[in-house]
Amino acid sequence: MINAIRCMSTKLFIGGLSYGTDDHSLKDAFSSFGDVVEARVITDRDTGRSRGFGFVNFSTDESANSALSAMDGQELNGRNIRVSLANERPPRNNFGGGGFRGGYGDGANDGY
Repeated sequence: MINAIRCMSTKLFIGGLSYGTDDHSLKDAFSSFGDVVEARVITDRDTGRSRGFGFVNFSTDESANSALSAMDGQELNGRNIRVSLANERPPRNNFGGGGFRGGYGDGANDGY
């Protein structure tokens, strides 16, 4: 359990990203604070366009804390970004959901 908490303190949420920011430029912006394990800009799965936020994962919590202190409120690609520790996402109850359920009824009145 301690390890899970430690892992989460190395992951930062980055909000307010410019739509022009990609994974590479996000990593470049944060790499001066330590070893960046992963930098990912979250994109819309349908359009592929940035959703305006992302995550940066560092190898140590010290690097993450340094980046958080230095980068929160700073400008990146023309936008002031918000940096905070990432919250662990609760598990999703994914029961499939949605889906196409048919047209205008069950066909019982088709012959009227």
